[in-house]
Amino acid sequence: MFKKLFGKEDKNISIVAPVNGKVVALDEVPDPVFSQRMMGDGMAIEPSDGKVVSPVDGEIVQIFPTNHAVGVKTSNGLEILVHIGLETVSMEGEGFEGHVSQGDKVKTGDPLVTFDKDLVAEKAKAVVTPVVITNYDDAVESFEVHQTENATAGETVIASVTAK
Repeated sequence: MFKKLFGKEDKNISIVAPVNGKVVALDEVPDPVFSQRMMGDGMAIEPSDGKVVSPVDGEIVQIFPTNHAVGVKTSNGLEILVHIGLETVSMEGEGFEGHVSQGDKVKTGDPLVTFDKDLVAEKAKAVVTPVVITNYDDAVESFEVHQTENATAGETVIASVTAK
């Protein structure tokens, strides 16, 4: 209520790791759609397990029928896509289980998807999981990635964003 009253919404957003693992630069993702930032800017994580949680508080704006990717929108308009693995859409949902639906409100750390990491490693191009701000040009004033070897899903801040 006070935000509406005084018109001050916090523009600083912390993006936490949606999966346990090592944070890597988007440049290292072996897919030009992500490494050349065609979908937006961000980072990626080499997951150590198959549990995906929400990287921010927000609303589920998209969950693919195959459960391999989820879009979350923050209250100040930042749209974040968590894309599990590369070329995983071809798996047609095999090994993926979604825990949210479009329109659901989520808090940082809430479960989004579980997946069979070994099956993804076997059947997809890679398990690396890009975390991308899809409306980067329209929504981001500043952006900083925090690379770390051991990010903990739902806890470790992997990027700091100042929204426009």
